[in-house]
Amino acid sequence: MNAPFLVQYLQKLPKQGREYVKICLYGVAAGLGAVAFQLVITALFQLGLVSLSHQSFATFAVGSFVIVVLSSLTVGILLNAFCPEAAGSGIPQLKLAFWKDCGAVPWRVAWVKFLAGSVSIGGGASMGREGPSVQLAGAVSSNLAGLAGEPKQNRRAATAAGAAAGLAAAFNAPLAATTFVLEEIIGDLNSRLLGSVLLASVLGALVVHGIIGKQPAFTLTGVDTPSWVGYAMTPVVAALAGLAGVYFQRFALGLRLRTRAVQRVPQWLVPVGGGLIAWGLGVAVFYFTGRLGVFGLGYDDLSSALSGDIAWKIALVLLLAKFAATFCCYGFGGCGGIFSPCLFFGGMVGVVAAGLIGLEWHLSRPDILTMAVVGMSATLGSVVGAPVTGILIVFEMTHEFSLVPALMLGALVSQAISRKMNPENFYDALLTQDGHRLEHVRPPRDLLGWQQLPVAAIPISKPVIVSDLAPAAIQQVLKAHPYSRFPVVRDGKLEGILTRPEAEAALAGNRPPRLEPAATCHMEQTIRELQSLLINSSTNFAAVTDGGGQVLGVLTLHDLLRAQVEKAGE
Repeated sequence: MNAPFLVQYLQKLPKQGREYVKICLYGVAAGLGAVAFQLVITALFQLGLVSLSHQSFATFAVGSFVIVVLSSLTVGILLNAFCPEAAGSGIPQLKLAFWKDCGAVPWRVAWVKFLAGSVSIGGGASMGREGPSVQLAGAVSSNLAGLAGEPKQNRRAATAAGAAAGLAAAFNAPLAATTFVLEEIIGDLNSRLLGSVLLASVLGALVVHGIIGKQPAFTLTGVDTPSWVGYAMTPVVAALAGLAGVYFQRFALGLRLRTRAVQRVPQWLVPVGGGLIAWGLGVAVFYFTGRLGVFGLGYDDLSSALSGDIAWKIALVLLLAKFAATFCCYGFGGCGGIFSPCLFFGGMVGVVAAGLIGLEWHLSRPDILTMAVVGMSATLGSVVGAPVTGILIVFEMTHEFSLVPALMLGALVSQAISRKMNPENFYDALLTQDGHRLEHVRPPRDLLGWQQLPVAAIPISKPVIVSDLAPAAIQQVLKAHPYSRFPVVRDGKLEGILTRPEAEAALAGNRPPRLEPAATCHMEQTIRELQSLLINSSTNFAAVTDGGGQVLGVLTLHDLLRAQVEKAGE
């Protein structure tokens, strides 16, 4: 069978040039996918909720209720019938595919994410489009790599490039997109994929420049060097914004865990719960303030707040309502991301803090704006665990070097708080909640990293335990199992290791078998410690025990070598 046209064309190019052409194709295709996603969301939101907001309040309340319920039902059906892994932001799922599946992402992820994300966010769910843009763009690039002849086991470069182009197109921030993919998905700022990720990011930004314009998100005006008061209040604002991110993560993932455990309600119906809560909060806020910020992205109200058009009391109302609406939409299994909400939370925290501080001290316009953008960067950094990305996103939106010192100080404070209160970032905590062991997802980059992993990172064999040393019992164990070593546990205590040669010799000599000393380790010990135990053991065999001495599993030098080879190949 003839190769596809794209493969035939690429094969005519020199090998090195072929790789550059592929990356360019991934970047452009991913950028187009992200831009189309953004345009559809905007069109749906404008045609629906924005149009209704110009009618009477009764018309708006009823119409928005119908839109939110129908869009939530559509999302629930799409996700549960076709692609559950397209739920949420999609970044953890893409990270999982990058490491476990070598970057291969099924095509259904792309089209389900596009439809469900567009309907969800465009229909008023309080979630963001940037995370879904990353998963969507990564899926598009992964499948395009398949059309270009790349096997499934060799698509990591395509997936990473697509993810970077998608985020660059969503934020118009190619540097931030590059660092995010390197920080969060790849986990290595010095990765060999740096060049392809950077090239794809630039192309994604160029695509959005050409189709939408040079600032697709929101603009900041009045940026200048803050006064000493602004700098002095930066740590306070960063701490408050970091706490907002910490508790958002706890509430969203805690609610998600509880709703997934509910058996009485069909899973396709669950997103309606989050939609209804968001609708109730959004309608109430709109009635009292005339603001739509609780619905959808909330960028219009965030832009107004950054421009000084929203008083701090209204900003506080928007912050509380958006916070509750977002963690409910996410916790109830909706389709959307957390980038936009985190920026919204942080910006409003800064505006509220500036309003309260302004009651006592005079604050200039640059002071207020600095607090707002520091809050945006701090909340985003505390939730996603990528402080460099948080700094660069705000910097690329403002192009103001004068904000960099405040942003860096804010990142330092927010990271200290978030890492103290949440051991894992949002995405890693979500993977852990779904039963994925992070040390199995992302392999270490060097020998030292491997040796410092816990024993829990190695697949542990289920042990066959000998509890009776009578000749008949030993004969039965030897006949039933081909193993050469068996832990001997009697009265709940590990007494030693019975080797097959010794068991056979004891049976032949009609004597009690002699046991070898048992080398034991715990799950939290390092692989370096396990290596020493195995080497010094007379049986090259270690029993993994819990705190009470109960045998959980066994490990051999062969198990250790096999695990290391598997990690090196990932």
